[in-house]
Amino acid sequence: MKAIDNKELELALEALEEEKGIKKEYLMEQIEFALVTAYKNNYKESENVKVVIDRETGETHIYSVKQVVSKIQDPVTEIVKSDAVKINKQLKVGDTVDVELNPRNFGRIAAQTAKQVIVQKLREAERDIVFGEFNERKGEIVSGIVQKADAGIVVLDLGKLEGIMPGKEQIPTEKYKVNDKIKAYVVDVVRGAKGAPQVIVSRSAGDFVKKLFEFEIPEIYEGLIEVKSVSRDPGNRCKVAVHAQNENIDPVGSCVGQKGVRIQNIINELSGEKIDVIEWDEDPSIFISSSLLPAKVLAVDINEEEKSARVIVPDDQLSLAIGKSGQNARLAAKLTGWKIDIKSETGFREMLEEMQKQAEESEEENTVEEENNEE
Repeated sequence: MKAIDNKELELALEALEEEKGIKKEYLMEQIEFALVTAYKNNYKESENVKVVIDRETGETHIYSVKQVVSKIQDPVTEIVKSDAVKINKQLKVGDTVDVELNPRNFGRIAAQTAKQVIVQKLREAERDIVFGEFNERKGEIVSGIVQKADAGIVVLDLGKLEGIMPGKEQIPTEKYKVNDKIKAYVVDVVRGAKGAPQVIVSRSAGDFVKKLFEFEIPEIYEGLIEVKSVSRDPGNRCKVAVHAQNENIDPVGSCVGQKGVRIQNIINELSGEKIDVIEWDEDPSIFISSSLLPAKVLAVDINEEEKSARVIVPDDQLSLAIGKSGQNARLAAKLTGWKIDIKSETGFREMLEEMQKQAEESEEENTVEEENNEE
């Protein structure tokens, strides 16, 4: 059956293999598989059917695969041996044989099916290419235009793909409007319900701030300064720890820039979010002390085993060190990776006095008990 124009098919398959990397043989197998489904859908037959396209001529052959039996019980799936040997003299009971079918009008159906398969596989190949391109961009910043901003989800036009920014990835203080041009951080690239790639983006991630620092601070981009850690309360406050191996480089000053120009560009991108730039130090007591900026710290007592620290601040600095709703202390703990217990100077003295008092009372009790034991 001359179902498909072989020359046209050959050209289409060669173009797909060259441009999209889809193997010709794979496409032929997919077309054959689709033709089986098309046959069953159009002819409502229950045979065990297979389709073979001749690779040289393009002729399509449809076969009903039947089992050779001595007595037929199901004529749809079985063939009597006396008829089977007319096809192949070597056949015996229990073997299977391909019986060619010649359904009417199947040539037109076959041609349509082949085109549909090629179009489908072309779309899949394009999706795979775009998926690969954006998958390599995970961890980067992209720019997009807001297409939708409702029901807690923002959809960005990224050119070849849509970027999805769920509610948890948005900055709570920002309001997004259609046609706004914004930047976002690529968190992940996933397959959607129909196989189409979806780019998950974020403006609330700590890594978004880290990438913004790379863009704005040449010394970070060049590797002279390293962003050690970031902690954020998106839309409100952010702490960034930076470090320079070269002692001649001021990491904090380089990030802030002359008159704060560099850091202001990042603050503007984050819609006014306050940013504390802190110098990282391998000494945890120094790092923890710096992390509580803008509060001043008197002393830091480190417990290495529990990775906890007790911090003493002047009385008038306690509320500043803790921050509104505990924000400053919470961000400092996340930035450093240490549990931080903040005490005022007066509070610390009272605690020491109470501990001293308890120790004295315990000592008196032990003395009385020893005297009673001696009597």
